[in-house]
Amino acid sequence: GIKLLDRLGRQVEPTPAGRLFYRHGSTILADTQRAVEAMEQFSGRIAGRLLIGSSTIPGTYILPDLIGRFHQRYPAVRTTLLINGSRTIAQKVLAGELELGLVGAKWNESGLEWKEIFADELVLAVRAGHPLAVRETVTLEDVVKEPFILREQESGTRKVFAEVLKAHGLTENDLHEVAEIGSTAAIKEAVKAGIGVSILSSRALRDGIACKTIAGIKLQNADLYRHFYMISRKNRELSPVTAVFMEYLHKKAAFPVLDAGSG
Repeated sequence: GIKLLDRLGRQVEPTPAGRLFYRHGSTILADTQRAVEAMEQFSGRIAGRLLIGSSTIPGTYILPDLIGRFHQRYPAVRTTLLINGSRTIAQKVLAGELELGLVGAKWNESGLEWKEIFADELVLAVRAGHPLAVRETVTLEDVVKEPFILREQESGTRKVFAEVLKAHGLTENDLHEVAEIGSTAAIKEAVKAGIGVSILSSRALRDGIACKTIAGIKLQNADLYRHFYMISRKNRELSPVTAVFMEYLHKKAAFPVLDAGSG
């Protein structure tokens, strides 16, 4: 027979034939799953596996509620939600590992379909009790004076803020950077602890604002609205379950800008 695996000490790696077999086998399994879902849909029943990828903000603060309501309508659907950076999710959609993704940035990628689905306002997050917390708005001049916590390089939030800085003749080098943290939740805790301030999604601050542990302040003269996009691979036929969920998202996500309210 053809050797599919090589054993290298304690590790096992696929041979070239093994990788080829895996690629074709994955395609067969995916086609089989689509056929099963199509038969379910033909009988009037939506069932099957829904596999979605998402960047941090929609995956943490938007999709769980929408998926919950989707499951109430279609209880036979089982969902797997993968949360990662926007570019990682896009790569997985391109590679066929995911059918559908929600990401917080858009770039030139001819192999993907991009559909804007909602917008979220970014605000300056400061700890409760911070001198700026009582302000309704702040300027970029105020921001550059504060110890600042950046998101990781891949972050869509960081990209939007960098563009705002550039529009005002500034760069990230003008910030008083004290940390770079790759998690919105971790940055929120760092802000609460007084390590610094940061630019975050207003949606992500709602709980902290309600509990009065953090404040979200709008920036003057700055277009800090971040857009989120639903992505799928061009010319790929979606599974029935994914197609139904995409249609559901289109209907539910026509909501206004997600605003955390005043801080």
